[in-house]
Amino acid sequence: MRTIIYIDGFNLYYGCLKNTAYKWLDLKAAFEGLLSDRNQITAIKYFTARVKPKANNSSSPQEQQAYLRALESHIPEVEIHYGHFLQHTVRMANAAPPPNTVQVIKTEEKGSDVNLSVHLLNDAWLNAYDCAVVVTNDSDMAEAMNLVKQHHPKKVLGLVTPGSNNRNSPQYSRTSEQLKKHANFVKRLRPGLLSNSQLPVHIPGTTIRKPASWD
Repeated sequence: MRTIIYIDGFNLYYGCLKNTAYKWLDLKAAFEGLLSDRNQITAIKYFTARVKPKANNSSSPQEQQAYLRALESHIPEVEIHYGHFLQHTVRMANAAPPPNTVQVIKTEEKGSDVNLSVHLLNDAWLNAYDCAVVVTNDSDMAEAMNLVKQHHPKKVLGLVTPGSNNRNSPQYSRTSEQLKKHANFVKRLRPGLLSNSQLPVHIPGTTIRKPASWD
């Protein structure tokens, strides 16, 4: 069964990778371990945006770039699709007035959800997959999944929810009901699978290495 994986990169990172030892994730190994032997992974589409330096981590752009280069070098099926960040000043309600409002700098990642939806729908019309696996917990994906099921009822849609279903876990996240109702199956990337699905520390044939801070 031809299978394409569609990954919301930031949803995956913040849902189950941030503050863990699993950030150097081998996406193909992880999904081969998660899915059935019937699923032949033909493409892994990873939707993200280039991060900017942070006050507490000025090296985050270099770390992200090392990871993206590692994915492209080590996994031929990986395709990376970029959105972008918008930063602007907005006035918002103050949680502890006075004053009643304050100006804040708001940073938003734009494009990944739209890009993922467009690829999911376009690939269905092109008959590029028999099974599509959507990796997100963003309910904005619901309408794209709904349209695939309406117009391509024989296609299998899988949903992978980043994060834990353990309410006591700091990475707990409840699977979106809007997404779940359009999926043929729902799965989780559990810590044991993440731990066993890591890229080589040094990507063979390249100068790319796992960032030291990710150990």
